[in-house]
Amino acid sequence: MKTRDWMLVFGLLLLPLYIDGASKLYAVKNFTQMTMHGPLGLVTHRNYGAMLGSFSDLPAILRIVTLCTGGAFLIFIYSVIQYLLPKRTMPLRIGLSILLSGILGNVIDRTINGSVIDFIVFNFGDWYSPVFNLADVFQWVGYAFIVYTVIFLSHELFPDKDSRKTVWVLPKFQRKYVFTLLLLGFCFSLISGVFAFTYLKITLEDIATTFGTALEKDYMVPFYIAFLSICGAFLLGLFIVGRHLSHRTAGPIYAFEKYLDDLIDGKDRPFKLRAGDELTHLEDIAAKVKEYIVVNQAVDNKISEKP
Repeated sequence: MKTRDWMLVFGLLLLPLYIDGASKLYAVKNFTQMTMHGPLGLVTHRNYGAMLGSFSDLPAILRIVTLCTGGAFLIFIYSVIQYLLPKRTMPLRIGLSILLSGILGNVIDRTINGSVIDFIVFNFGDWYSPVFNLADVFQWVGYAFIVYTVIFLSHELFPDKDSRKTVWVLPKFQRKYVFTLLLLGFCFSLISGVFAFTYLKITLEDIATTFGTALEKDYMVPFYIAFLSICGAFLLGLFIVGRHLSHRTAGPIYAFEKYLDDLIDGKDRPFKLRAGDELTHLEDIAAKVKEYIVVNQAVDNKISEKP
């Protein structure tokens, strides 16, 4: 990936966000009443659920907090995928950027206002489509790029000739690496969980004292469900990331050890790391080691040939 490739990938993450935000501000000011332009209708509508109004019947704290936090969690997943992709695969990278941009457009709206502004509707005869916005459109465009990549460019996602058959090449080192990463993630989740739990609990107790209404049962159970679900997904993501990152380090070490064993046994072969591996300088070290061995063998042969 060159610098201009990354600029395109991240540019297509930020540009749709700006377009979506500007379109929603314009819609609030100008589309207070339904206006039809052929089959296209424009009217401002508040969506309290997810895409096309789904999950709008859930309790507000579970709906808003979970959907907004889920959007933030997707930034983590997006970054992990962009880093771990073994190839350039621009259609997939672009699709992920546009998809995340569409999701974040609605997440930002929901975080600030508690709902999402929709303003586009289609009408064909007696049929009306659900009201949506440009963020929803961007999401479907992102899905289209991803589906195209999976169908037509799957060989770039799963390069069989450029991958090791076993992920756990140095199990002891890799498991220690993954365990450390999971422990850090668990500690972070625990700290944020204690903060969120105590803050919410004390707030609800103050409300109950002021207004005489017990709210803990209505709000704490959704909090438990949302928090445990997000933490579980986060730790699973850390496990996958840790496994791949440890493999990118352990794999080159394991391959270098096997290469040295082959050199000692007199097997002459090139040393080449795989795409995405760390410690690529081992290729230069392998070449120097091979050259050193070849030179010394030549010197030993000349000495042995002397009478």
